[in-house]
Amino acid sequence: MTTWQLICAVDDIPVLGSRRVARPQGLDVAVFRNADNEVFALLDRCPHKGGPLSQGMVFGRSVACPLHNWTIALDSGQAAAPDEGCTPHFRVKVEEGQVYLDAEQLSTTALDLTRPIAGPAQRCSGQHCAA
Repeated sequence: MTTWQLICAVDDIPVLGSRRVARPQGLDVAVFRNADNEVFALLDRCPHKGGPLSQGMVFGRSVACPLHNWTIALDSGQAAAPDEGCTPHFRVKVEEGQVYLDAEQLSTTALDLTRPIAGPAQRCSGQHCAA
């Protein structure tokens, strides 16, 4: 039997926007709301370069990553062709205007994934850069 964790009210998620849910371990989960008031949840990490999907633009049943404009399906986390990759998605239940996520998934899914960290800037000299 699934244990559901109350996250927020549907109205707390902006239409065509998202809300981040912090977890004790692992990256945040992004909860999205589209124009049809459907609610979806994905790990807040694009499968391409780790961009924060919660900052992307929601359209239809997809979100565009803010870094490189990859289109990610909100219901599955799958990148749209020709791009390839997938970000974990989480089970969502909406009941009486409240949004719930699967508590087990929140505590176990994708805890090992991290967001890439930018390295130091390189100094360029002429046409060639030195590391």
